[in-house]
Amino acid sequence: MKRSVYLILSALFLAALVLSACQPAATPTQAPQEGYPVQEQPQPTAPPKEAYPAPSTATIRVATDATFPPFEIVDEATKELTGFDVELMKAIAEKAGFQLEWSNLPFDSVLAGLAQCQFDLAIAAITITDERKQQMLFSDPYINAGQIVVIRMGDETIKSKDDLAGKTVAAQLGTTGEIEARKIPNVNYKPYDTYDLAFLDLANGQVDAVIADYPTALGFIGQNPEKLTTVGEVFTDESYGIAICKNREDLVAPINAALAELKSEGVISDLEMKWLAGE
Repeated sequence: MKRSVYLILSALFLAALVLSACQPAATPTQAPQEGYPVQEQPQPTAPPKEAYPAPSTATIRVATDATFPPFEIVDEATKELTGFDVELMKAIAEKAGFQLEWSNLPFDSVLAGLAQCQFDLAIAAITITDERKQQMLFSDPYINAGQIVVIRMGDETIKSKDDLAGKTVAAQLGTTGEIEARKIPNVNYKPYDTYDLAFLDLANGQVDAVIADYPTALGFIGQNPEKLTTVGEVFTDESYGIAICKNREDLVAPINAALAELKSEGVISDLEMKWLAGE
């Protein structure tokens, strides 16, 4: 009798163990037991903001070198930036709908800063070259600007670029004028931080010639028409463009669209007449 009772109790105990093992585990959706804090679920994080705002609302950082008359200069009366490029950039900004924040720097610093995207774009009589395209983007060309040789009035020893061997030739650091000057055999090349210093030394007889972009050369000759003149022909095929930081591809289309409108409306032709004609 005792053995039978023992067997029955053992069977009941084993059945209870089996039933408890078959109960489903509590899921995370079950209500927490009373007295325990509710754990908050993590909230999704907001997506990161864009690195640059849309051009229509952006303040665009523009670098220039205001030592390139008639393209960019500082008005002595107002101390404001002015010139062909400055007026063109302001017209583009008005068309594209963004504000401009200007920085005035030496030319080599303009290019170096733009390559590192310290600025959004640069306009400073910048020639479009394959080498520069590796470090920055460019707008469509807005003016043709080949290289020309400038000498002192009355110097009969230099008729063209081919007569520069043995001469002291100046250009500004970082420009295509410097690139072309260094290519000429047997030239004593003298670099300058700015073109105004180079042309000043040319007028004073410290150098024999300056190589510069044709429109830039016209600007300096216009300041000293009795001392300076060009010789020979424009000997390179170059164009100016607006240089753009490689991270700002969003600026290329609106700038090109604005340039196209300004050309069709005759604004660029008006700027050429105002700043270049008769120099």
